[in-house]
Amino acid sequence: MTQSTNGRPAGGADGAGRAVVPVLAFAGIVVAVMQTLIVPVVKDLPRLLDTTPGDATWVLTSTLLSGAVATPVMGRLGDLYGKRRMLVASLSVMVAGALVSALTDDLLLMIAGRTLQGVAMGAIPLGIGLMRDLLPPERLGSAMALMSSSIGVGGGLALPAAALVAQNSDWHALYFGAAGLGVLAIALTLILVPESPARAPGSFDLPGALGLSAGLLLFLLPLAKGGDWGWASGTTLGLFGAAVVVLLLWGLMELRVSAPLVDLRTTARREVLLTNLASIMIGVSFFVISLVLPQLLQLPASTGYGLGRSMVVAGLCVAPLGVTMMFTAPVYARLSARYGPKVTLVLGLSVIGAGYAGGLGLLDSVWGAVVISFVVGAGIGLAYASLPALIIGAVPASDTGAANGLNTLMRSIGTSVSSAVVGMVLASTANTVDGVEIPSMHGFRLSCMIATAAVAMGLVLALFIPGRRPPASLRPHASGEQDATPKDAEQSLRGPVPA
Repeated sequence: MTQSTNGRPAGGADGAGRAVVPVLAFAGIVVAVMQTLIVPVVKDLPRLLDTTPGDATWVLTSTLLSGAVATPVMGRLGDLYGKRRMLVASLSVMVAGALVSALTDDLLLMIAGRTLQGVAMGAIPLGIGLMRDLLPPERLGSAMALMSSSIGVGGGLALPAAALVAQNSDWHALYFGAAGLGVLAIALTLILVPESPARAPGSFDLPGALGLSAGLLLFLLPLAKGGDWGWASGTTLGLFGAAVVVLLLWGLMELRVSAPLVDLRTTARREVLLTNLASIMIGVSFFVISLVLPQLLQLPASTGYGLGRSMVVAGLCVAPLGVTMMFTAPVYARLSARYGPKVTLVLGLSVIGAGYAGGLGLLDSVWGAVVISFVVGAGIGLAYASLPALIIGAVPASDTGAANGLNTLMRSIGTSVSSAVVGMVLASTANTVDGVEIPSMHGFRLSCMIATAAVAMGLVLALFIPGRRPPASLRPHASGEQDATPKDAEQSLRGPVPA
């Protein structure tokens, strides 16, 4: 493959080169669609699968657990054996899982299908790694921003579409649609995205993968099921305690391995550690709005605070969350080139906080819900877009897949924590009407306050991330993008230059 002067494959000017970004972003959106499509029918799953509400939650929990395990593992495999190869593999497993779910009404088979679908979560860090390896530096900022935000974009856009299908067709059509999108993403990737020439040294750390998988399962399982089991139950506390022990032992083992699954010494660097911790807080804030607004919009007006809208209308009101995230990618690229990704992360977190804090007084109207979606979406778009640049700037090129996989995992942990905490808050503050538990306005507002507190914590963490000055050619007095050398543009995304 012909190499450019910056060490990346040439071809950024031809059709295939221009197609890399939209194709990889589309793959990320497909993964988000897979996650979101079940949301409109969650409340009906016990009836549809002829099971109890507690057992039906495994349809969601299984995807969460497999995605958490697959994300860092697929990232490392991509670094070792080829990122495009692993991207196609993860999407192929997702398609197989979607077809299993589409063809069954059996609970166990549905859970198996959803578990396979969760493997596709590795597509996000793999796509970011491919972009870093294939694109010229001047295109990298906006491309990574779009890829990083694709999980939110797809989720926001898929919700009304999935609601429309669920309302007017057999719910299995959702999975057939996801399988079709997955096949299209695979075909486009094979045709238009070249394989990355970058390879990490060493071999795959199987014991490390098994240890991390066990630790994550022990931690996330009680987080997802604690509400059903009881947060103070022996099962919940025992699993949390076992998770701590397993993850500590795993960490000690990884420090002794020459080619670990996760380079903990790199992960402990101040920039990487603080970025990952901030990512957890962003994940918490992102999922709160996805839990609160759809429920509030669909509650009947007879409650006194519900907005009485249909499933489809509720989805459309929340859709600006994803749309705004998509359109913040080019804004992020300009801001980051001028001020650096740390500044855009701080700005994004500030916008999210303003959206939640200001939105506390807007929850009583449909237009208020739309405004909250717009503002929070813009902030999350900026924040998510900043994360891969901060991670890539602090790790070797050969470790980008694994490092971004770990960062994506941190976001997933944030959404899991958010789901557990907000679910507990809404349940404990619910009103009982005719024997049915209905979330209260107090619970919704308290959830938004929790999101605001998480954003405040993320903002404090972000302020301590080492700053960097953009190179002279990317500062405001530069005459234009053509004046920025590839070396300068690369430096704006990579090594920290003390401010």
